[in-house]
Amino acid sequence: MKINVAKSAGFCFGVKRALDIALKTAKSKKLVYMLEDIVHNETVVRQINKAGIRKIDNLASGKNKILLIRAHGAPLAVIRKARISGYEIIDATCPMVKEIHKIAKDMENIGYDIIVIGDKKHDEVVGIIGQLESKAIVVDSLENIPIKKLKRIKKACIVVQSTQNLDNVEKIVEALRNYIKDLRFFNTICMPTRIKQKDIKIMPQDNEIMLIIGSKTSANTKRLYEISRSLNKQTYWVNSTKDLKRAWFKKAKTVGITAGASTPNSTTQEIIKHIRQIHNPSTI
Repeated sequence: MKINVAKSAGFCFGVKRALDIALKTAKSKKLVYMLEDIVHNETVVRQINKAGIRKIDNLASGKNKILLIRAHGAPLAVIRKARISGYEIIDATCPMVKEIHKIAKDMENIGYDIIVIGDKKHDEVVGIIGQLESKAIVVDSLENIPIKKLKRIKKACIVVQSTQNLDNVEKIVEALRNYIKDLRFFNTICMPTRIKQKDIKIMPQDNEIMLIIGSKTSANTKRLYEISRSLNKQTYWVNSTKDLKRAWFKKAKTVGITAGASTPNSTTQEIIKHIRQIHNPSTI
């Protein structure tokens, strides 16, 4: 049996950058806090906690304290409140997410309504719509397009949550064109996501078993799983060696592996090691 690991598996630039900023900030003499987890991965969260960064639910007095803005970004109202409360702000928002913020704000400033294609309650989407003065429309699927609202819009700009499935986004954009004549579309799916999705459209067809490694709270990992599962029913979503089942590998000659953008390489290597203990295969 061979184990084939996607070159794109694991940390993207934005996650690695956020983690580096967090660990550097943790060495500060000030207390460091976050309002949510830095990324959607339990192993990374434990690493952050071990470094001394604490998660809080509310912004109290920020004297001699740092508020770390995580990779997904945050609404402007949160940052303003933190500054008023006395926090020093360290911004670890992914630069690609910041670019989405800029596009949305710039287009709003010239009179466009903003439509965000993404998961309505996802932290990144909350951060995007939280940059705007007016209320944005969030569309998460073809089935949930708010037709009545769209008919009242003369011109709109579409931006996309950076980890969305490109195929689904294109279908939604095509549907939206039926309701809004002046529609500007910015494909803001980030390059690491595009590369991962390109890989995951090939690997399930070249491997008998597919493993998608990442937290069940990770949106980009979920999408990798959904794409792979649609192409290969023997696709399994795992977060650690505890999720592996010996029966999956009994007759398999090839196992394909990829990992979400917030999955540490150490987790992937632990899973590979465990599979080798089951079958002792060579790797490529």
